[in-house]
Amino acid sequence: MRKKGLAGLVMALALGVALAGCEDTKARQENEQLKTQVAQLTKENGDLQKNVDGLTKDNAALAQENQELKAKLGPKKKSAKGKKHKKSRASSNS
Repeated sequence: MRKKGLAGLVMALALGVALAGCEDTKARQENEQLKTQVAQLTKENGDLQKNVDGLTKDNAALAQENQELKAKLGPKKKSAKGKKHKKSRASSNS
């Protein structure tokens, strides 16, 4: 009876170690995939940051050019005419 119990315990232990080894392998593979994805996302983030910096410089240059063009046009002139309002008659209800 003791031999069967001991044999069952050894089998369970061997099976547990084998399953733990498989899970460990899966975890390592998943970990490597995640590391690869993080590296790729980090590279993309760097590329996007370069694009943002370039667009910010372009935007500043266009804003400066816009200000220069506005300065060349000068201030807007207001018309000399005033707005005319129609006079309304009060209707008499006598």
